[in-house]
Amino acid sequence: MFKKLSLLSLLLAFCLVANAQQTAADFFNIGVSKSKSADYIGALTAFSTSVAMNPENAQSYYNRGLAKQALKDHRGAILDFDRCIDLSSKDALAFLYRGLSKSAQDNYRGSLQDFNRSLELNPEDAYAFLQRGIIRIKLSEYRRAIEDFNSVLDLNPDNDSKYQAYYSRGYCRAQLDDYRNSITDYSKSIDLNPKRSQSYASRGFSRMKVEDFVGSIKDFDEAIKLNPEDSDSYYNRGFAKSKIEDFRGGISDYNTAINLNPGNVAAFYGRGYSYSRLNNQRNAINDLTKAIEIGNNEKNAKVVYAGPLTKGTLNNLRAAIKDKGSIETFSEDRSEAYYTRGVANFISGDEKDALEDLNKSIELNPTYADAHFKRGMVRSTMGLQYEAIADFSNTIKINGSYAEAYYMRGLIKHTIGDVNGGCYDLSRAGELGYSSSYNIIREYCN
Repeated sequence: MFKKLSLLSLLLAFCLVANAQQTAADFFNIGVSKSKSADYIGALTAFSTSVAMNPENAQSYYNRGLAKQALKDHRGAILDFDRCIDLSSKDALAFLYRGLSKSAQDNYRGSLQDFNRSLELNPEDAYAFLQRGIIRIKLSEYRRAIEDFNSVLDLNPDNDSKYQAYYSRGYCRAQLDDYRNSITDYSKSIDLNPKRSQSYASRGFSRMKVEDFVGSIKDFDEAIKLNPEDSDSYYNRGFAKSKIEDFRGGISDYNTAINLNPGNVAAFYGRGYSYSRLNNQRNAINDLTKAIEIGNNEKNAKVVYAGPLTKGTLNNLRAAIKDKGSIETFSEDRSEAYYTRGVANFISGDEKDALEDLNKSIELNPTYADAHFKRGMVRSTMGLQYEAIADFSNTIKINGSYAEAYYMRGLIKHTIGDVNGGCYDLSRAGELGYSSSYNIIREYCN
Protein backbone atom coordinates (compact mmCIF):
# COMPACT_ATOMS: atom_id res chain seq x y z
CA MET A 1 0.00 0.00 0.00
CA PHE A 2 1.07 3.55 -0.67
CA LYS A 3 1.32 6.07 2.15
CA LYS A 4 -0.84 9.13 1.76
CA LEU A 5 1.37 12.26 1.56
CA SER A 6 0.42 15.24 3.70
CA LEU A 7 -0.31 18.63 2.10
CA LEU A 8 2.87 20.02 3.74
CA SER A 9 5.00 17.27 2.21
CA LEU A 10 3.53 17.95 -1.21
CA LEU A 11 4.20 21.67 -0.91
CA LEU A 12 7.82 21.06 0.18
CA ALA A 13 8.39 18.72 -2.71
CA PHE A 14 6.92 21.23 -5.13
CA CYS A 15 9.21 24.01 -3.79
CA LEU A 16 12.29 21.82 -4.14
CA VAL A 17 11.45 20.98 -7.73
CA ALA A 18 10.69 24.62 -8.55
CA ASN A 19 14.01 25.77 -7.07
CA ALA A 20 15.88 23.07 -8.99
CA GLN A 21 14.37 24.39 -12.19
CA GLN A 22 15.84 27.86 -11.69
CA THR A 23 18.90 28.43 -13.82
CA ALA A 24 22.10 30.39 -13.30
CA ALA A 25 20.61 33.05 -15.56
CA ASP A 26 17.55 33.29 -13.30
CA PHE A 27 19.69 33.91 -10.23
CA PHE A 28 21.80 36.40 -12.21
CA ASN A 29 18.66 38.36 -13.08
CA ILE A 30 17.53 38.23 -9.45
CA GLY A 31 20.91 39.66 -8.47
CA VAL A 32 20.59 42.48 -10.98
CA SER A 33 17.09 43.29 -9.72
CA LYS A 34 18.24 43.34 -6.08
CA SER A 35 21.22 45.52 -6.99
CA LYS A 36 18.90 48.03 -8.66
CA SER A 37 16.84 48.19 -5.45
CA ALA A 38 20.05 48.62 -3.38
CA ASP A 39 19.63 45.24 -1.66
CA TYR A 40 23.32 44.45 -2.10
CA ILE A 41 23.45 41.64 0.45
CA GLY A 42 20.56 39.94 -1.35
CA ALA A 43 22.31 40.58 -4.66
CA LEU A 44 25.49 38.96 -3.32
CA THR A 45 23.56 35.83 -2.42
CA ALA A 46 21.91 35.63 -5.85
CA PHE A 47 25.13 36.23 -7.81
CA SER A 48 26.96 33.68 -5.63
CA THR A 49 24.31 31.10 -6.51
CA SER A 50 24.67 32.01 -10.18
CA VAL A 51 28.45 31.62 -9.95
CA ALA A 52 28.10 28.24 -8.24
CA MET A 53 25.80 27.02 -11.01
CA ASN A 54 27.88 28.49 -13.84
CA PRO A 55 31.45 29.35 -12.72
CA GLU A 56 32.49 30.38 -16.25
CA ASN A 57 30.17 33.37 -16.60
CA ALA A 58 32.32 36.51 -16.36
CA GLN A 59 29.35 38.84 -15.85
CA SER A 60 28.28 37.07 -12.66
CA TYR A 61 31.68 37.77 -11.12
CA TYR A 62 31.61 41.35 -12.40
CA ASN A 63 28.19 42.08 -10.93
CA ARG A 64 29.00 40.37 -7.66
CA GLY A 65 32.12 42.54 -7.53
CA LEU A 66 29.96 45.64 -7.94
CA ALA A 67 27.69 44.49 -5.10
CA LYS A 68 30.68 43.92 -2.84
CA GLN A 69 32.03 47.31 -3.84
CA ALA A 70 28.73 48.92 -2.87
CA LEU A 71 29.12 47.28 0.55
CA LYS A 72 32.70 48.61 0.73
CA ASP A 73 34.05 45.05 0.68
CA HIS A 74 36.85 46.02 -1.68
CA ARG A 75 39.05 42.98 -1.09
CA GLY A 76 36.22 40.67 -2.10
CA ALA A 77 35.33 42.91 -5.03
CA ILE A 78 38.89 42.77 -6.38
CA LEU A 79 38.86 38.97 -6.28
CA ASP A 80 35.65 38.94 -8.32
CA PHE A 81 36.96 41.46 -10.85
CA ASP A 82 40.14 39.34 -11.10
CA ARG A 83 38.05 36.32 -12.04
CA CYS A 84 35.96 38.36 -14.50
CA ILE A 85 39.13 39.57 -16.22
CA ASP A 86 40.53 36.01 -16.33
CA LEU A 87 37.39 34.97 -18.21
CA SER A 88 36.99 38.15 -20.30
CA SER A 89 40.29 40.00 -20.69
CA LYS A 90 38.86 42.78 -22.89
CA ASP A 91 36.26 43.99 -20.39
CA ALA A 92 37.18 47.66 -19.90
CA LEU A 93 34.64 48.14 -17.10
CA ALA A 94 36.09 45.28 -15.04
CA PHE A 95 39.49 47.01 -15.13
CA LEU A 96 37.86 50.35 -14.31
CA TYR A 97 35.97 49.10 -11.26
CA ARG A 98 38.85 46.94 -10.06
CA GLY A 99 40.90 50.13 -10.18
CA LEU A 100 38.31 51.88 -8.02
CA SER A 101 38.47 49.15 -5.38
CA LYS A 102 42.27 49.17 -5.42
CA SER A 103 42.14 52.92 -4.90
CA ALA A 104 39.83 52.45 -1.91
CA GLN A 105 42.51 50.18 -0.43
CA ASP A 106 45.18 52.83 -1.07
CA ASN A 107 46.81 50.69 -3.78
CA TYR A 108 47.22 53.69 -6.06
CA ARG A 109 49.87 52.21 -8.36
CA GLY A 110 47.76 49.12 -8.96
CA SER A 111 44.73 51.32 -9.50
CA LEU A 112 46.61 53.44 -12.05
CA GLN A 113 47.58 50.33 -14.02
CA ASP A 114 43.93 49.25 -14.16
CA PHE A 115 42.75 52.67 -15.34
CA ASN A 116 45.48 52.68 -17.99
CA ARG A 117 44.27 49.31 -19.30
CA SER A 118 40.62 50.41 -19.18
CA LEU A 119 41.45 53.45 -21.33
CA GLU A 120 43.42 51.33 -23.78
CA LEU A 121 40.29 49.26 -24.29
CA ASN A 122 37.91 52.26 -24.30
CA PRO A 123 39.73 55.54 -25.01
CA GLU A 124 36.47 57.54 -25.11
CA ASP A 125 35.49 56.88 -21.50
CA ALA A 126 35.40 60.27 -19.75
CA TYR A 127 34.73 58.64 -16.37
CA ALA A 128 37.90 56.55 -16.66
CA PHE A 129 39.93 59.69 -17.44
CA LEU A 130 38.35 61.38 -14.43
CA GLN A 131 39.23 58.51 -12.11
CA ARG A 132 42.76 58.24 -13.46
CA GLY A 133 43.20 61.95 -12.86
CA ILE A 134 42.03 61.54 -9.27
CA ILE A 135 44.52 58.70 -8.74
CA ARG A 136 47.30 60.84 -10.18
CA ILE A 137 46.40 63.51 -7.62
CA LYS A 138 46.86 60.91 -4.88
CA LEU A 139 50.25 60.07 -6.39
CA SER A 140 51.10 63.83 -6.48
CA GLU A 141 51.35 63.69 -10.30
CA TYR A 142 49.51 66.99 -10.66
CA ARG A 143 50.59 67.94 -14.19
CA ARG A 144 49.63 64.55 -15.60
CA ALA A 145 46.37 64.69 -13.66
CA ILE A 146 45.60 68.03 -15.34
CA GLU A 147 46.07 66.30 -18.73
CA ASP A 148 43.44 63.72 -17.73
CA PHE A 149 40.98 66.38 -16.61
CA ASN A 150 41.57 68.22 -19.91
CA SER A 151 40.61 64.96 -21.67
CA VAL A 152 37.44 64.71 -19.62
CA LEU A 153 36.40 68.21 -20.67
CA ASP A 154 37.36 67.58 -24.32
CA LEU A 155 35.03 64.57 -24.36
CA ASN A 156 32.20 66.88 -23.18
CA PRO A 157 30.59 64.48 -20.68
CA ASP A 158 27.57 65.13 -18.45
CA ASN A 159 27.60 68.15 -16.15
CA ASP A 160 28.39 66.01 -13.10
CA SER A 161 31.67 64.84 -14.62
CA LYS A 162 32.41 68.35 -15.92
CA TYR A 163 32.12 70.00 -12.52
CA GLN A 164 34.28 67.27 -10.96
CA ALA A 165 36.90 67.77 -13.69
CA TYR A 166 36.94 71.55 -13.21
CA TYR A 167 37.11 71.17 -9.44
CA SER A 168 39.90 68.58 -9.59
CA ARG A 169 41.88 70.57 -12.15
CA GLY A 170 41.53 73.60 -9.88
CA TYR A 171 42.86 71.54 -6.99
CA CYS A 172 45.89 70.46 -9.05
CA ARG A 173 46.62 74.04 -10.06
CA ALA A 174 46.44 75.10 -6.41
CA GLN A 175 48.93 72.37 -5.52
CA LEU A 176 51.23 73.82 -8.20
CA ASP A 177 50.80 77.31 -6.65
CA ASP A 178 48.83 78.47 -9.70
CA TYR A 179 46.13 79.97 -7.47
CA ARG A 180 44.62 82.41 -9.95
CA ASN A 181 43.88 79.69 -12.51
CA SER A 182 42.66 77.43 -9.73
CA ILE A 183 40.14 80.13 -8.80
CA THR A 184 38.94 80.17 -12.42
CA ASP A 185 38.42 76.40 -12.39
CA TYR A 186 36.68 76.41 -9.03
CA SER A 187 34.36 79.15 -10.33
CA LYS A 188 33.42 77.01 -13.36
CA SER A 189 32.82 74.09 -11.05
CA ILE A 190 30.53 76.25 -8.90
CA ASP A 191 28.63 77.45 -11.99
CA LEU A 192 27.82 73.81 -12.80
CA ASN A 193 27.10 72.73 -9.24
CA PRO A 194 26.47 75.62 -6.82
CA LYS A 195 25.40 73.31 -3.99
CA ARG A 196 28.76 71.74 -3.19
CA SER A 197 30.35 73.29 -0.11
CA GLN A 198 33.87 72.03 -0.80
CA SER A 199 34.05 74.01 -4.05
CA TYR A 200 33.48 77.28 -2.18
CA ALA A 201 35.87 76.23 0.57
CA SER A 202 38.63 75.43 -1.94
CA ARG A 203 38.10 78.67 -3.86
CA GLY A 204 38.16 80.53 -0.55
CA PHE A 205 41.52 78.95 0.29
CA SER A 206 42.98 79.93 -3.09
CA ARG A 207 41.66 83.47 -2.63
CA MET A 208 43.46 83.64 0.71
CA LYS A 209 46.66 82.65 -1.08
CA VAL A 210 46.33 85.64 -3.44
CA GLU A 211 45.47 87.82 -0.40
CA ASP A 212 41.85 88.37 -1.39
CA PHE A 213 40.73 87.92 2.22
CA VAL A 214 37.36 89.63 1.80
CA GLY A 215 36.55 87.37 -1.18
CA SER A 216 37.73 84.30 0.73
CA ILE A 217 35.49 85.15 3.70
CA LYS A 218 32.50 85.33 1.33
CA ASP A 219 33.39 81.89 -0.04
CA PHE A 220 33.69 80.39 3.44
CA ASP A 221 30.32 81.99 4.28
CA GLU A 222 28.78 79.99 1.41
CA ALA A 223 30.67 76.82 2.33
CA ILE A 224 29.37 77.03 5.90
CA LYS A 225 25.77 77.70 4.76
CA LEU A 226 25.95 74.47 2.75
CA ASN A 227 27.81 72.49 5.42
CA PRO A 228 27.45 73.97 8.92
CA GLU A 229 29.47 71.08 10.37
CA ASP A 230 32.66 71.90 8.42
CA SER A 231 35.25 72.65 11.09
CA ASP A 232 37.95 73.49 8.54
CA SER A 233 35.85 76.18 6.87
CA TYR A 234 35.23 77.86 10.21
CA TYR A 235 38.97 77.71 10.91
CA ASN A 236 39.87 79.14 7.50
CA ARG A 237 37.28 81.90 7.78
CA GLY A 238 38.67 82.72 11.21
CA PHE A 239 42.18 82.79 9.74
CA ALA A 240 41.07 85.17 6.97
CA LYS A 241 39.43 87.41 9.59
CA SER A 242 42.65 87.37 11.61
CA LYS A 243 44.52 88.47 8.48
CA ILE A 244 42.37 91.60 8.31
CA GLU A 245 42.76 92.01 12.11
CA ASP A 246 39.16 91.10 12.94
CA PHE A 247 40.42 89.10 15.92
CA ARG A 248 37.09 88.93 17.77
CA GLY A 249 35.37 87.62 14.63
CA GLY A 250 38.24 85.18 14.22
CA ILE A 251 37.87 83.91 17.79
CA SER A 252 34.16 83.29 17.20
CA ASP A 253 34.98 81.12 14.18
CA TYR A 254 37.81 79.30 15.98
CA ASN A 255 35.41 78.55 18.85
CA THR A 256 32.98 76.88 16.44
CA ALA A 257 35.80 75.01 14.68
CA ILE A 258 36.97 73.60 18.02
CA ASN A 259 33.45 72.70 19.16
CA LEU A 260 32.97 70.74 15.93
CA ASN A 261 36.42 69.16 16.08
CA PRO A 262 38.28 69.25 19.39
CA GLY A 263 41.35 67.90 17.60
CA ASN A 264 41.62 70.90 15.25
CA VAL A 265 45.01 72.04 16.53
CA ALA A 266 45.24 74.81 13.90
CA ALA A 267 42.11 76.37 15.38
CA PHE A 268 43.70 76.36 18.86
CA TYR A 269 46.72 78.07 17.31
CA GLY A 270 44.58 80.69 15.53
CA ARG A 271 42.52 81.38 18.63
CA GLY A 272 45.65 81.61 20.77
CA TYR A 273 47.21 84.06 18.34
CA SER A 274 44.04 86.17 18.32
CA TYR A 275 43.82 86.18 22.13
CA SER A 276 47.44 87.30 22.27
CA ARG A 277 46.76 90.19 19.90
CA LEU A 278 43.82 91.20 22.12
CA ASN A 279 46.21 91.09 25.10
CA ASN A 280 44.47 88.13 26.75
CA GLN A 281 47.74 86.29 27.35
CA ARG A 282 46.38 83.71 29.82
CA ASN A 283 43.90 82.34 27.28
CA ALA A 284 46.52 82.67 24.56
CA ILE A 285 49.02 80.52 26.46
CA ASN A 286 46.35 77.91 27.24
CA ASP A 287 45.34 77.61 23.58
CA LEU A 288 48.89 77.62 22.22
CA THR A 289 49.85 74.89 24.70
CA LYS A 290 47.01 72.75 23.32
CA ALA A 291 48.15 73.52 19.77
CA ILE A 292 51.59 72.18 20.72
CA GLU A 293 50.53 69.14 22.74
CA ILE A 294 47.41 67.64 21.13
CA GLY A 295 48.40 64.56 19.16
CA ASN A 296 52.12 65.24 19.47
CA ASN A 297 53.08 62.12 21.41
CA GLU A 298 50.62 59.55 20.29
CA LYS A 299 50.97 56.92 22.99
CA ASN A 300 51.58 59.26 25.91
CA ALA A 301 49.15 62.00 24.94
CA LYS A 302 45.68 62.30 26.34
CA VAL A 303 43.23 60.69 23.93
CA VAL A 304 41.59 63.24 21.63
CA TYR A 305 38.30 62.11 20.10
CA ALA A 306 38.81 63.89 16.80
CA GLY A 307 36.99 61.73 14.24
CA PRO A 308 33.48 62.24 12.87
CA LEU A 309 32.46 59.12 14.82
CA THR A 310 32.06 60.57 18.33
CA LYS A 311 33.07 59.22 21.75
CA GLY A 312 29.40 58.76 22.64
CA THR A 313 28.75 56.75 19.48
CA LEU A 314 31.82 54.62 20.18
CA ASN A 315 30.51 53.87 23.67
CA ASN A 316 27.09 52.88 22.33
CA LEU A 317 28.50 50.67 19.57
CA ARG A 318 30.95 49.00 21.94
CA ALA A 319 28.16 48.26 24.44
CA ALA A 320 26.10 46.66 21.66
CA ILE A 321 28.70 43.95 21.00
CA LYS A 322 27.44 40.63 22.33
CA ASP A 323 29.77 38.16 24.05
CA LYS A 324 30.24 35.41 21.51
CA GLY A 325 32.34 33.18 23.75
CA SER A 326 31.35 29.75 25.03
CA ILE A 327 32.69 27.89 28.05
CA GLU A 328 36.31 26.82 27.66
CA THR A 329 37.97 23.66 28.97
CA PHE A 330 39.44 24.41 32.38
CA SER A 331 43.23 24.25 32.18
CA GLU A 332 45.80 23.80 34.89
CA ASP A 333 46.93 27.40 34.66
CA ARG A 334 43.34 28.51 35.47
CA SER A 335 43.53 31.32 32.88
CA GLU A 336 39.91 30.62 31.92
CA ALA A 337 38.74 31.29 35.48
CA TYR A 338 40.56 34.60 35.59
CA TYR A 339 39.10 35.46 32.19
CA THR A 340 35.53 34.60 33.17
CA ARG A 341 35.79 36.44 36.49
CA GLY A 342 37.18 39.40 34.57
CA VAL A 343 34.14 39.32 32.29
CA ALA A 344 31.82 39.12 35.31
CA ASN A 345 33.56 42.07 36.96
CA PHE A 346 33.29 44.05 33.72
CA ILE A 347 29.57 43.35 33.38
CA SER A 348 29.15 44.38 37.04
CA GLY A 349 30.84 47.71 36.29
CA ASP A 350 34.02 46.95 38.24
CA GLU A 351 36.51 47.84 35.52
CA LYS A 352 39.56 47.91 37.78
CA ASP A 353 39.13 44.34 39.04
CA ALA A 354 38.14 43.22 35.53
CA LEU A 355 41.41 44.59 34.19
CA GLU A 356 43.44 42.85 36.91
CA ASP A 357 41.78 39.51 36.17
CA LEU A 358 42.30 39.82 32.43
CA ASN A 359 45.93 40.84 32.92
CA LYS A 360 46.43 37.67 34.97
CA SER A 361 44.62 35.51 32.40
CA ILE A 362 46.88 36.83 29.62
CA GLU A 363 49.98 36.44 31.79
CA LEU A 364 49.10 32.77 32.30
CA ASN A 365 48.08 32.20 28.64
CA PRO A 366 49.52 34.85 26.27
CA THR A 367 47.76 33.29 23.25
CA TYR A 368 44.28 33.58 24.75
CA ALA A 369 42.64 35.67 22.02
CA ASP A 370 39.36 36.22 23.88
CA ALA A 371 41.22 37.58 26.91
CA HIS A 372 43.12 40.09 24.75
CA PHE A 373 39.86 41.11 23.11
CA LYS A 374 37.98 41.52 26.37
CA ARG A 375 40.85 43.49 27.89
CA GLY A 376 40.65 45.78 24.87
CA MET A 377 36.95 46.28 25.57
CA VAL A 378 37.66 47.11 29.22
CA ARG A 379 40.46 49.51 28.36
CA SER A 380 38.37 51.25 25.74
CA THR A 381 35.57 51.69 28.28
CA MET A 382 38.12 53.23 30.65
CA GLY A 383 39.21 55.68 27.94
CA LEU A 384 42.57 53.93 27.35
CA GLN A 385 42.06 53.86 23.59
CA TYR A 386 45.69 53.42 22.47
CA GLU A 387 46.12 50.49 24.86
CA ALA A 388 42.82 49.05 23.61
CA ILE A 389 44.06 49.25 20.01
CA ALA A 390 47.15 47.28 21.07
CA ASP A 391 44.92 44.60 22.63
CA PHE A 392 42.76 44.28 19.54
CA SER A 393 45.89 44.12 17.36
CA ASN A 394 47.20 41.27 19.54
CA THR A 395 43.84 39.53 19.22
CA ILE A 396 44.14 39.72 15.43
CA LYS A 397 47.74 38.42 15.52
CA ILE A 398 46.54 35.39 17.47
CA ASN A 399 43.37 34.88 15.43
CA GLY A 400 43.32 36.61 12.05
CA SER A 401 39.60 35.87 11.62
CA TYR A 402 38.47 37.64 14.79
CA ALA A 403 35.98 39.97 13.13
CA GLU A 404 34.93 41.76 16.33
CA ALA A 405 38.56 42.76 16.99
CA TYR A 406 38.81 44.40 13.56
CA TYR A 407 35.44 46.05 14.20
CA MET A 408 36.43 47.50 17.56
CA ARG A 409 39.89 48.55 16.38
CA GLY A 410 38.25 50.24 13.40
CA LEU A 411 35.75 52.10 15.58
CA ILE A 412 38.46 53.40 17.91
CA LYS A 413 40.82 54.43 15.11
CA HIS A 414 37.98 56.31 13.44
CA THR A 415 36.97 58.00 16.69
CA ILE A 416 40.48 59.29 17.46
CA GLY A 417 40.93 60.69 13.96
CA ASP A 418 42.49 57.86 11.91
CA VAL A 419 39.48 57.69 9.59
CA ASN A 420 41.21 55.78 6.76
CA GLY A 421 42.69 53.18 9.10
CA GLY A 422 39.39 52.83 10.90
CA CYS A 423 37.39 52.34 7.70
CA TYR A 424 39.93 49.78 6.47
CA ASP A 425 39.47 47.73 9.65
CA LEU A 426 35.68 48.02 9.46
CA SER A 427 35.78 46.74 5.89
CA ARG A 428 37.86 43.76 7.00
CA ALA A 429 35.37 43.05 9.81
CA GLY A 430 32.54 43.06 7.29
CA GLU A 431 34.46 40.74 4.99
CA LEU A 432 34.85 38.32 7.92
CA GLY A 433 31.09 38.29 8.44
CA TYR A 434 30.45 41.03 10.98
CA SER A 435 27.64 42.63 8.99
CA SER A 436 27.09 45.53 11.42
CA SER A 437 30.29 47.01 10.00
CA TYR A 438 28.50 47.93 6.81
CA ASN A 439 26.07 50.18 8.70
CA ILE A 440 29.01 52.15 10.12
CA ILE A 441 30.85 52.18 6.79
CA ARG A 442 27.84 53.60 4.97
CA GLU A 443 27.42 56.41 7.53
CA TYR A 444 31.00 57.30 8.42
CA CYS A 445 33.31 56.14 5.62
CA ASN A 446 31.99 58.13 2.67
